[in-house]
Amino acid sequence: MAARHINWRTLIMVVSLGILIAVELFGVALASGWALAGLFDLGHIVGYVLMALFSALAAYAMFNLMRRVLKVERLTS
Repeated sequence: MAARHINWRTLIMVVSLGILIAVELFGVALASGWALAGLFDLGHIVGYVLMALFSALAAYAMFNLMRRVLKVERLTS
């Protein structure tokens, strides 16, 4: 059986894509929770709950995105 070699260029691209999109998603999630709590004067606790809720949604979106990217991109040759 032939040895499989890692395609480093594709791996670096996928990891970089994941980092970039994760930072943007979690930044939007935290900022949205903070902004909504401040806009409607909901208090600190509700703000933290909203941030946690939006961060959980961002983590779910990130998980699905990376799963789909790994289906399309070939990391081994």
